[in-house]
Amino acid sequence: MSIISQHDQQLIKKEFDALLDNLQRVTTRNNKDKIRKAFNLAYEAHKGQKRRSGEPYILHPIAVARIVSEEMGLGTVSICASLLHDVVEDTEYDLEIIESNFGKSIASIINGLTKIPELFDHKSSLQAENFRKMLLTLSDDIRVILIKLADRLHNMRTLGSMPPHKILKISGETIYLYAPLAHRLGFYAIKTELEDLSLKYRHNKVYKQIEKQIQLNKAKRINEISKFSLPIIGKLNSSGLKYDISGRPKSIYSIWNKMQSKKISFEEVYDLLAIRIVFESEEGIPEKTQCWNIYSMITDIYLPKPDRLRDWVSKPKANGYEALHCTVMGPQGKWAEIQIRSERMDEIAEKGLAAHWKYKKNGTGEDSELEKWIKKIKELLEDSSSDAIEFLDDFKLNLFSSEILVFTPKGHIKSIPKNATVLDFAYEIHSEIGNKAIGAKVNRKLVPFSYKLRSSDQVEIITSDKSKPKQEWLNYVTTAKAKSNITKSLKSEISNRIERGKEILEKELNKHNVKPSSRVFKKLLPAYEVSSKDQLYSMIGSGIIKLNDLKKVLGKKSKSKLVRYWELSFGKQKSQVQEKTNNKFDFKHPFLLHENPDNPGAEYSLANCCNPIPGDNVIGYRDKSGSIIIHKSDCNEAVKLMSQHGDRIVSARWTTHKVLSYLARITLVGIDKIGMIRDITEVISKQLSVNIRTLNLEVHDEIFEAQVDIYVHNTADLNNLILNLSKIKGIDNVNRAEITTP
Repeated sequence: MSIISQHDQQLIKKEFDALLDNLQRVTTRNNKDKIRKAFNLAYEAHKGQKRRSGEPYILHPIAVARIVSEEMGLGTVSICASLLHDVVEDTEYDLEIIESNFGKSIASIINGLTKIPELFDHKSSLQAENFRKMLLTLSDDIRVILIKLADRLHNMRTLGSMPPHKILKISGETIYLYAPLAHRLGFYAIKTELEDLSLKYRHNKVYKQIEKQIQLNKAKRINEISKFSLPIIGKLNSSGLKYDISGRPKSIYSIWNKMQSKKISFEEVYDLLAIRIVFESEEGIPEKTQCWNIYSMITDIYLPKPDRLRDWVSKPKANGYEALHCTVMGPQGKWAEIQIRSERMDEIAEKGLAAHWKYKKNGTGEDSELEKWIKKIKELLEDSSSDAIEFLDDFKLNLFSSEILVFTPKGHIKSIPKNATVLDFAYEIHSEIGNKAIGAKVNRKLVPFSYKLRSSDQVEIITSDKSKPKQEWLNYVTTAKAKSNITKSLKSEISNRIERGKEILEKELNKHNVKPSSRVFKKLLPAYEVSSKDQLYSMIGSGIIKLNDLKKVLGKKSKSKLVRYWELSFGKQKSQVQEKTNNKFDFKHPFLLHENPDNPGAEYSLANCCNPIPGDNVIGYRDKSGSIIIHKSDCNEAVKLMSQHGDRIVSARWTTHKVLSYLARITLVGIDKIGMIRDITEVISKQLSVNIRTLNLEVHDEIFEAQVDIYVHNTADLNNLILNLSKIKGIDNVNRAEITTP
């Protein structure tokens, strides 16, 4: 056991004292003693252990406990569990010791936070299995997830000391699952920091550029906010309202996300200017009324943008968030967003679930949309038959917070995700309503199952006891609940068909005095053009295969030479795959990409989903055969792979040789004028010697939109081309676009 240096001891004491000095919800001496006891056990358990950064490991659980206490507002049990959260996983201490010292509640939380051992015989993904295990505790204690969020936040704050492939895995998993989870649970500050940190580690250059631009514009922005706020302050003061007004900087990730989705520059992100008004509620006046009164005062001064009004005081968001958002035209012709909240609303927005429950206990709330969402997740968790990867995808679907309100025929309001269909709505009411659906009416008109609902639609589902879910229904639904129920029903139907088919086949074989055997199936499978016994049983059970010619099929001689040939060929292929798999890659160092993937000896291939080109930030994914597939690091599929198969991710970078040309796509928008096509092609072909594959151009209302597919060597060439095209008179903007190939 290594000795802890005096410097480290002082550092540990300083951090633990800071935890004790900022206990928001711990007031009794008994509870503080319990926290000290948890720290002492964790200190002993982790003694001698170091983090990759070189600092004592115990500083990590202390930091997690501080996040749980100071940033989430949780109490004694959560703080103790945070201090002990890695003890069972990383030391010799077991759950029995934890339970005997701290009781069942804390032991249960730590069990939920403890990862499944690497020896776990997983068929899909250890990451997905661990995530599902953590979520299973929703049924008992949601504090597991809150502590896991705090754990992830501290890991992201200290991620720089990790090797590149670990950074990719953890930051990808964070943006895919943990940031949306924090958002859904109402922890806006934590969600924002997770998003920013993920962007920092996945796209460091872009992150620093936006950060620099924000700093350069900081003084100007403060000045603009002051000028903008002064008339509002005067109006609020004259009303006698007690309030706090502050500038709200837009996060780096949200700026980047808007730039990506809208294809705009930093300067064009119009809601960079934003303020927040938090008021002290007056007794006897509903908070909703006070919010609208403030809105009225603001719109007496500034002109509002009607399509940017967001009313979450009449109907809170699914995560419990309440506020009134409006966008108004400022004095210098710039749009500014204003958030209006009461102190209660502000605490719920910042502290999320913990604050929501605090006010619920005070008797101010009934079952919220957030609690309804938690019930939906519990329903998903109850389906133990689902594969871990399928579960992860279903859970991800449930994280989307963009929702619309629709009505039942009796006028009851239902909250469903944006882009949900009438079939999603049927399953939202009840799984049996969905399974027996034969049609739907929206606003009293018949619509197909694929009809996407809009806010305020009134929906009626028509059912029949004879109806059953069909395979194509999966194309009509978007919600996890609907997909899960349809898949379960289809699996059940397939299982029934297989059993029925097996009985029919065995009965028919019996008539010919033949018993099922591998020799018999070697004749049956090719004769009926199926690849497996289950497929044969299913097709017999559904009546597709009639078995009228069974005697003739059984009488045929087996082509044993052909069978042996294919078995031998298959065996050879298998050994080649095994050999390739055993050729392990060094994940700790970047995988160098030589620009010749068409070479038969190439060690990697380029993903069709995002078509990366040299110069793009990329990552590698090692598939089951051992091959490396290269994705752009911001590709949605790549982010998904990082969160599900982090152990197969390898960092990658391009070499700088110009060997091959790669297909890329750019889009142009501008004012139509004579000679525009000539100007565009001259820049592309003559000035920069770039080959054009296709050029599509449409003109409407004197505005042209063009899409050009070109061959370039790397992103430097592409960026140079975009810069030169943007200089053409009449061109408004030029952007790179994604090419997806089937």
